[in-house]
Amino acid sequence: MAFPTTNSQQELPAVNQILQSCGQAPVTTLDQTNPDVAIAYQTLLEVSREVQAEGWTFNKENNYEFVTNTDNEVEIPTNILQIDLSAVPANIEYKASRRSGKLYDPVHHTYKWTGFTKLECDVVWLFDWVDLPQPIKDFISSRAATIVSSRIVGDANQYQILQQKEAYCRAMAMEYECNQGDYTYFGHAGNTNQYISFQPYKALTR
Repeated sequence: MAFPTTNSQQELPAVNQILQSCGQAPVTTLDQTNPDVAIAYQTLLEVSREVQAEGWTFNKENNYEFVTNTDNEVEIPTNILQIDLSAVPANIEYKASRRSGKLYDPVHHTYKWTGFTKLECDVVWLFDWVDLPQPIKDFISSRAATIVSSRIVGDANQYQILQQKEAYCRAMAMEYECNQGDYTYFGHAGNTNQYISFQPYKALTR
């Protein structure tokens, strides 16, 4: 799994969208000596991390295998926001938490995963801006604009308008999530959808 990198050319339009939403002039570069640009850019990064930490279909993987090192420890990549043991029989007697950049077992009070060569975990990844789906980008940008408005403008009317835009983008992001997740009342195993609902038009075409 690739580590996220900063791509200023991809993030620049989002920063300009935030600035313009707050009534500020757009910029041509992410010059962080400009206080407004620095606040907008840092807020964009903060909100991106917060939103991705919720866990969406695009950045969540179940049963992802981690290989133990020579010390029988599992080192956690820095671009993982959440990690938990998968619900498989091999993991039933264990729990996991993140400590000192490694996977720790609070049940047996150890970093050692003796007897495991591979450990299946459910993870939530932190992706770079360029790899995010457009509805998620729009939601992050609108939420960041609302926060930046409160930090550098302080206009109550503007803040309320941006909150309405944020709510709309949140709804669009949730619609995208539901379409991508193929969720049903019957549930499904892992990231797969094993239930196909009845579609009347198929019966009518026979």
